[in-house]
Amino acid sequence: MIEHIKGKLVEKNPTYVVIESNGVGYFINISLHTFSHISPDENIKLFTHFQVREDAHTLYGFIEKSEREIFRLLISVSGVGASTARTMLSSMTPAQIRDAIAVGDAPTIQSIKGIGAKTAQRVILDLKDKVLKVFGIDEVSEVQNNTNKEEALSALEVLGYARKQAERVVNKILKSEPELSVEALIKQSLKNL
Repeated sequence: MIEHIKGKLVEKNPTYVVIESNGVGYFINISLHTFSHISPDENIKLFTHFQVREDAHTLYGFIEKSEREIFRLLISVSGVGASTARTMLSSMTPAQIRDAIAVGDAPTIQSIKGIGAKTAQRVILDLKDKVLKVFGIDEVSEVQNNTNKEEALSALEVLGYARKQAERVVNKILKSEPELSVEALIKQSLKNL
């Protein structure tokens, strides 16, 4: 119904923003991912998802179309509501969620607060094919990439680095050089930690 809203940023909080567009102030729920990408500029454009329920009409905003796509896929899963999907997008980047679903990485999805084993499995079962189709992911390279990533993260944890910090560095390296071996990935990560 509402594709996007473009206007003046009136208020910015970690969970919502208020955007004034043509004299109307829109209260838009956002994820931490979107919050971290909103620049302090006065003008802003967010892609939106408008949810109509019996008890509420709620507007969700996303800095990128891909984040909105992941959100819409997540809320299509039985047992995953809009607030759970928003929590997932606040805990991980859309790319991390997409990749975890594509390779069937239930432990990663389960690491999100409020997501149990059954929900993680249901998300993977319901969305794996859709994610591969919508985002055009080559499953084989993703699986290899994920195995190397996990081995590198385990090694970095053994060396005393915090998993979250190490994961950020490893993800950044894999984005630019996805074909790195585990050893090369660890060496590159150590230079950046």
